[in-house]
Amino acid sequence: MSDPIALLARADKWYLSATDGIAFAPSFPQWLDAPGFWDEATLHHYSFAPLFTVSAVDDEGRALSMRAVARRWTPAELTVDYRLSNGMMASEVRTVQPGGVFASEWLVQGLRHAPLHLIAWTAREAATIDRSSVKYDGAFSFEATVHDERGESLPVRAELACYGETASWSAYLTARVPLEPRWELTPFAEKWAGEGLPREIRLDGNAKDAILFGAVHRTLAVTTDGAWSTFAMRLTPLQLPRNRPSAIAEPPRIAVASGGANIPAHAATLGGASRRRWAEHFAQVPAFRCSDPYLERCYWYRWYGLWFNAIEHDAGAIAAPAMCEGTGELHTPSAITVPAHVRDLRWLDSPELARGTIRSFFAHQRDDGSVPARLYADHRSDVGVAQSNWGDAILALDAMWPDDEFLREMYAPLSRYADWLMLARDAVASGMIDIASPLEIGERHSSRFEAVDPGGASHGGAASARLKGIDVTTYAYTLARALETMAHRAGHPPDARRWRVIRERIDNSVREHMWDDGDEMFFDVDVRNGERTRVKTAHSFYPYATELVTASDLPGLERHLLDPAEFWTPFPVPVTSVDDPFFSAYGEWRGQRQEEPWNGRVRPSVNSHVMDALGAAARSGAPSLRDAAALYLRRFVRMMFHDGDLDRPNSFEHYNPLAGQASVYRGLDDVQRSWIVDHIVTYVMGIRAHDRGITIDPLPFGLERAELVCVHARGRELDVRIAGRRVVVTVDGETRESVLGEALEISD
Repeated sequence: MSDPIALLARADKWYLSATDGIAFAPSFPQWLDAPGFWDEATLHHYSFAPLFTVSAVDDEGRALSMRAVARRWTPAELTVDYRLSNGMMASEVRTVQPGGVFASEWLVQGLRHAPLHLIAWTAREAATIDRSSVKYDGAFSFEATVHDERGESLPVRAELACYGETASWSAYLTARVPLEPRWELTPFAEKWAGEGLPREIRLDGNAKDAILFGAVHRTLAVTTDGAWSTFAMRLTPLQLPRNRPSAIAEPPRIAVASGGANIPAHAATLGGASRRRWAEHFAQVPAFRCSDPYLERCYWYRWYGLWFNAIEHDAGAIAAPAMCEGTGELHTPSAITVPAHVRDLRWLDSPELARGTIRSFFAHQRDDGSVPARLYADHRSDVGVAQSNWGDAILALDAMWPDDEFLREMYAPLSRYADWLMLARDAVASGMIDIASPLEIGERHSSRFEAVDPGGASHGGAASARLKGIDVTTYAYTLARALETMAHRAGHPPDARRWRVIRERIDNSVREHMWDDGDEMFFDVDVRNGERTRVKTAHSFYPYATELVTASDLPGLERHLLDPAEFWTPFPVPVTSVDDPFFSAYGEWRGQRQEEPWNGRVRPSVNSHVMDALGAAARSGAPSLRDAAALYLRRFVRMMFHDGDLDRPNSFEHYNPLAGQASVYRGLDDVQRSWIVDHIVTYVMGIRAHDRGITIDPLPFGLERAELVCVHARGRELDVRIAGRRVVVTVDGETRESVLGEALEISD
């Protein structure tokens, strides 16, 4: 099988994380070729910048320029090679270690034996520093306060250290200078004496308009075999009690090579430790190999993205955060990401991570049953109901890992959430759910809201428009169906009738008010007059993934979805039909490109819903759609590669439906709002778990070969291999065969 770490290696990426909510992921970095981490780090949704850089100087304290000549990224590390002005070569390995440790490991080699001084140093606005916290006790440390975009503060302890013997150190307050990683701007350039720094901390003067500089220094005896050094900064959020280690711990011992040089063994370096952790992450997922390299690369890249965005919790589970709107920062689980992540995480070798993701979200449930949409970022906002497909998440996870105890645990919070949803968003019991405003779901520039509030949110207004959305109503239907199932298995059989009544009411309302027989399409409904808006959006296809549709509705799906003049663009599907008067493939609204356009761009989160709609339609009554579904997923996947470059997969917020370009201008890569892994497993490999067993029925992708091994589902372990039209399935050691187009059933 492929090595995912090596498979994903590239030169144009820089994101690093230890999967604990602290990451190095600047949206638009300026200093990647400068040693260390001078661009911002992210502590949950707080930004901390700069961290530190590393300078090389000679015995006289004169800076030696370091020119970056190569850069290589993997999920585990960022390696940068430098040529020094004295002829030496250096290789730096940057990693992010658990507990907020940002490490910079160095190997320096020369043509002859010579000394070299490496100094790791940091600089920070002194006004943000608690001056009494500044000290050196084996690490230069200080406490600073950072703020998020809403002004909320977070105290952070920063510790800068040199692993091994520190030759010298210093810290000073200076008048303001540019915060750039340039040695000549520091006080150390003039304080250098006797081959080192003065070993002093001087904090005299007014800190109001000053910069705090701190440095640690290591002397290297460079040889042709090389000399090693490691620097690191630990960032500890002081209000998060789980991350309170008081100092940077010693790294693993350095092994002595047979030649006598101090060269770390592969696993004894921090880079080696990071590679080992990432290898362990990838080992938890079914191994996938495919003759279509885009599918294979996309599969492993999506797993990287899930782990990168993960936040570990005390219970050993993770919650995958979303990118904070408009900032590029990470924060804890949002309503849009958790259900999407559950769809992918359910394919791990254990259900605990997926279950923990759900638990972590509902741990913040309010007394009225609602849940904040962006935990830690804005506790005042209601949950974004349009982003919360909880019923689908629960049923999908239970199909893989049935567990009545977990359903009993989640029944109370999920039913309370449903009660809040029905009361707050359908007070008149219409069977259709309101979207309170376009701002609630981020659809500020959207044809569907322009239809009910012309010139409102699209012109920067208060966006008081309210509509009954076909997407959120579909979510509510699935939620009621899930709770009906859960009530029986969770020990609340009398409740099942109530949820069935709600489900049937939604079903009837969707058929009567949202479905249009003439257009053969589902539409949103204008709250003011009860009329269908007739705005064609990709949300209109969401019901096709549920029991809300019948075989007679399927021609409508084909008529609209597969029409190039509406939704079947080269990179399907735009969120608004091509023939909509406000359609723009370029993210423009009324002539201006927008950050969050919803009038024609391709949204991976929406695409996942449409993929499931196509898959369900092909399975239930329109086998002719099998080819279309396979083509759709193939185009979907290829879109998520820069210019079709196999070595540059991505996952941006939105894309151009005509040319496939990503929203690079937003700076938000690795956004995890779709469920690509689930699509590849379900439709490429054909594995679909349900309450009676497992069905193996791959779609016709025309693959020469594909295999997915070590899949855990419903207490079984199975491998699926495809060779041309032949499908070979091994279940608990027993082999069965079929051909494409003939489903193979594995009963419980």
